[in-house]
Amino acid sequence: MQDYTTIAEKNGILLLDHGPCQCCGAATTRGVHECMELFSLGFGHIDYTNQENRSYRFISVDAHTLQHPELHGRWNNHFHLTRQHLMLHHNITWTYALSPKLSDCLNEYKKEHENEILAPPLPRQRGRITTTDILNHANTEAECRQMILDWGNEVYRAWERHHPVAERLAEIFMKTKA
Repeated sequence: MQDYTTIAEKNGILLLDHGPCQCCGAATTRGVHECMELFSLGFGHIDYTNQENRSYRFISVDAHTLQHPELHGRWNNHFHLTRQHLMLHHNITWTYALSPKLSDCLNEYKKEHENEILAPPLPRQRGRITTTDILNHANTEAECRQMILDWGNEVYRAWERHHPVAERLAEIFMKTKA
């Protein structure tokens, strides 16, 4: 698996190691690298091992990935936007077991849409909430959950022009989910 710096380089992006995150605008001092590090460390006020909180982990992963599409492979946008769509629009309670099923649906979809690209919104226009906002303003588990949900919804809305594609993939997923 390639690391995000290699993928960014392949995408023609020079990653900055200073200032705010160039993808999402998070108030970092070491740029996108610090944003990735902060996200990887997680949000201390939420226990993702608690069954009730697991969906927040998926929502946060999708939000962060869609705010940083230059750092991921091109089909990641399809996967993460569709998973957000399934959770936020269709109210699917996500589990780890569902992710491979969505990947299988996406692999089938790719066969007939091999040249399709979901062009991302402009950098810093992919939802105003970022990792540093959650770390700096969520002081309790309830506040953290609410901020993650708000973050996911903002990012989801920023990708609105691609919701029809997410809905097509969601329909395929829901037909094969059982």
